[in-house]
Amino acid sequence: MNAPSTWDLLGFGEFGWGDDIALGVLVTISLALATLPIGLVMGFLLALAKRSEDWALNLAANIYTTIFRGLPELLTLFLVYFGAPHLLNGVLAALGTGPVEVSGFVSGMIALGLVFSAFASEVFLSAFRAIPRGQWEGGMALGLRNSRIMILIILPQLIRIALPGLANLWMNLLKDTALVSVVGLTDILRQTQTAARVAREPFLFFGLACVLYLILTMLSSAGIAGIDRWTKRGGTAR
Repeated sequence: MNAPSTWDLLGFGEFGWGDDIALGVLVTISLALATLPIGLVMGFLLALAKRSEDWALNLAANIYTTIFRGLPELLTLFLVYFGAPHLLNGVLAALGTGPVEVSGFVSGMIALGLVFSAFASEVFLSAFRAIPRGQWEGGMALGLRNSRIMILIILPQLIRIALPGLANLWMNLLKDTALVSVVGLTDILRQTQTAARVAREPFLFFGLACVLYLILTMLSSAGIAGIDRWTKRGGTAR
């Protein structure tokens, strides 16, 4: 029997790994998209906390960002996947409740969200500082409440200013999803790793992983460029 060809290995037939790798692509995209809103919301709230006049809130936000910007992402993942359930189950056992299990997907989402939010908070904070104080004063002069000023005046400018930094964080998030392969989640890297080991074609499958990540990056760049154009709609031409 002849050895399967390259096309057979990449296909969806008996010897193909196409369906497994397609599932890995879906898992990678799902994990990144599930993590993004968590990181953005937490990052925005952390930026607000850092701007707060409440010293305790300000200190807590700065400690949070210092920790999760300083820890390696892989170590954060291990702490969430192995450490947090152990601690949680210890508390639940003391309360007489059964143990809980945290999936690799949820652990990856939490760990990457913690890291993303820490970096996103700095991006949002810089964007806040770039908006002149007169914008707030103008809104107050019109009789708007702080919440309305934030939604109608500050937030549209904030998104436009913060977008380049957030775009870089999104690209990093896409690449960091590969870390979840170490806890058994069947992402792109995990699936291509398995295929490379079984088929004994490491260059083929790891090369395919490179191509897939680059395609996701290029699609993201195109999407971000579209969002950038949307945020600048109606702007004065220079």
